[in-house]
Amino acid sequence: MAGIFNNKAGERTDVRPPRHIAIILDGNGRWAKKRGLPRTAGHAVGSETFRKIATYCKNIGVEYLTVYAFSTENWNRPEEEVGTIMKLLGKYLNEAIETMERDHIKMKIFGDVAGLPAELQKLVEKTDEISSRYEGFQANICLNYGGRDEIVNAARRYAQDLAEGKAAELTEESFSNYMYSAGIPDPDLLIRPGGEQRISNFLLWQCAYAEFYFTDVLWPDFTPEELDKAIAEFNRRDRRYGGVKA
Repeated sequence: MAGIFNNKAGERTDVRPPRHIAIILDGNGRWAKKRGLPRTAGHAVGSETFRKIATYCKNIGVEYLTVYAFSTENWNRPEEEVGTIMKLLGKYLNEAIETMERDHIKMKIFGDVAGLPAELQKLVEKTDEISSRYEGFQANICLNYGGRDEIVNAARRYAQDLAEGKAAELTEESFSNYMYSAGIPDPDLLIRPGGEQRISNFLLWQCAYAEFYFTDVLWPDFTPEELDKAIAEFNRRDRRYGGVKA
């Protein structure tokens, strides 16, 4: 599919993608409502959009993709909607397990896995086992995840290690090792489709210096071309990390 990363000859252009992209998957329910469909239909289409965008990210050289699929607050949604989301997640993980080894894709789940249904917990364990064998593109799915919850859990784990004499001196770097994202770089670009302009408790620690990109396009309508627009904007940003350029 043509975009800023592929010219008519099918060759890459000089526009470089971010190393790590994070996306808040927003707008599924509103997409369905606009079409007179149940909200659950929007989640089904949104899951296919994630598959397409993840594949595109891998193909253009993005190393990490982290998506916000289900927050700790989403349990407050109608029971039918939550149940449908859990079924879709199970379906996706089952399909992912079938293709991860073939395509050498790593997949990690960020969040309180213990709070997920038992069947999903088993699938998460399986994806972890497969991912441990490969290097390369990594997709991270945030399930039962909250940024504040992650920081609190990290602090508890650090305190436990400190009490047991296992903790190193507390620094930003050492504390990062207690996050779900330990060992991978922080996001360079955070994208939020759906028209809202907030990060909704997503990767609060990790996004300290991420570039934010907001769009009115609802997640089920988000295409590789829309991702190209976000990356093109990212490449126009002047990233100084609190300093000044010489």
